[in-house]
Amino acid sequence: MRQNISGGSPFEPIIGFSRAVRVGNIVHLAGTGPVGADNEDAAGQTRRIFEIAAETLAKAGASFQDVVRTRMYLTHVEDWEAVGRVHGEFFSETRPAATMVVVTALLNPAWHIEIEMDAVVNDSSAQPPENSIPTVL
Repeated sequence: MRQNISGGSPFEPIIGFSRAVRVGNIVHLAGTGPVGADNEDAAGQTRRIFEIAAETLAKAGASFQDVVRTRMYLTHVEDWEAVGRVHGEFFSETRPAATMVVVTALLNPAWHIEIEMDAVVNDSSAQPPENSIPTVL
């Protein structure tokens, strides 16, 4: 069973993507930027990403405790410590496999950071929430 989870972006049907996809007990959260936090510093933008991620993971029946991997894309190498500290606020105990990569730019030039996450929901027999719209593979 496949569950596509929308983030509400008007670009989802145009580009053909979902904010997250859950298949079985695996959840893949797409690259998430700090929408609405363009004027924040790297730490503030990272916190905004975690707000968006928390909402999306919850729609998929998951939480930060289920996250096993993160990928962080930074546009300024000097932001790594600030981003890392915020990441640590959420994952100091879970400690997923994590990667930081410095890139030339993100789609929105005001963004300093974009993050992807993968989660494995502990109960493999768990079904997606009832308010989801499942699609068949």
